[in-house]
Amino acid sequence: MTIADPIAEYLRASARAASQGIDTAPAALATADRSGRPAVRIVLIRHVDERGFVFHTNYNSRKGRELAENARAALCIHWPALEEQIRIEGAVERIAADESDAYFKGRPRGSQIGAWASDQSEDLPARAALEARMREIEERYSESEIPRPPHWGGIRVVPDRIEFWYGRPDRLHDRVLYVKSAGTWTTSRLYP
Repeated sequence: MTIADPIAEYLRASARAASQGIDTAPAALATADRSGRPAVRIVLIRHVDERGFVFHTNYNSRKGRELAENARAALCIHWPALEEQIRIEGAVERIAADESDAYFKGRPRGSQIGAWASDQSEDLPARAALEARMREIEERYSESEIPRPPHWGGIRVVPDRIEFWYGRPDRLHDRVLYVKSAGTWTTSRLYP
């Protein structure tokens, strides 16, 4: 059976969750380095459209380096109160610079300063070093808009698999899998 648009299904699920007061931005992001060593952390999904799921990061961070080495990732979005989970797998790509610029401009000023001050994932000798860098960046841009750092921007997970998981009694959950092949989405049900 062919399904026209699982992204629309995600957007409906996300709107339903948000209407019940659930923060739908957090997602677990799984990456693996060149040797296959996995890592997972929480990111915030800031945009979803037919192209995929976007989060923002320091491209020099561990996740940024891993995504450059192995340009595939998985996301897991879990809404325990609703007993729903959505798993997304696919290739990754950087979003266009103008899209990253637009998102960066909307961030709180402190977060903009932090994007410049933090060598994300690198060893920090002392918290005071980070605080000093924050003050330096704040002073540098005290009378101007803060530009987006060249090492910071959006990453899009371009899905080729999306699974919707709905909790049911007796652990007989509903699992609906969408797989994209040759530009077409197909769907199937999975055993719980």
